[in-house]
Amino acid sequence: MSRYEIRFAGSGGQGIILAAVIAGEAAALYEENLYVVQTQSYGPEARGGKSKAEVVISTVPIDYPKVTRPNLQVILTQQACEEFSADTLPGGRIIFDDSFVTDFPQVDAYIYQLPISRIAREQLGRELVTNMVALGAVARVLELENIVRPESVKKAILEKVPAGTKELNAKAFDEGYQVFKKSLHL
Repeated sequence: MSRYEIRFAGSGGQGIILAAVIAGEAAALYEENLYVVQTQSYGPEARGGKSKAEVVISTVPIDYPKVTRPNLQVILTQQACEEFSADTLPGGRIIFDDSFVTDFPQVDAYIYQLPISRIAREQLGRELVTNMVALGAVARVLELENIVRPESVKKAILEKVPAGTKELNAKAFDEGYQVFKKSLHL
């Protein structure tokens, strides 16, 4: 791997930006010999507006900070699905939140339909941790790709979230990791 691109996309209020910041910090702070850049864009609305955040991880210095053909996308809304799915690198991976994405695209990518927000809402009792469930799934992908260890992502989460929420966020991460692992039967 010389360059690996990740895009998180959804709407404001889903924690898209925090998820990307944590993924980037996990690679930059807790792994060796990786270069990382994180970018974000979002609409003017505080909640409900379009939101995307991207991470580029590389073993060589990064000459262009924007994601162009994501190896991995985490897409949490139908609108984001329609806008970004086609950008996926052929043979890449897309993780969809099956609660909000119901019309799946025809793309040359591995598609994973996971109950991300449903796990946050029903199993953990807080839809607020949807992003941490998604990060658990991302951590499993990054582990499979030999890029970032799941422990690094979990450590970055625990460094970033408020003290009173560490246990809930760690549990959300674990649930996301396991649901992705089960989706592959690995």
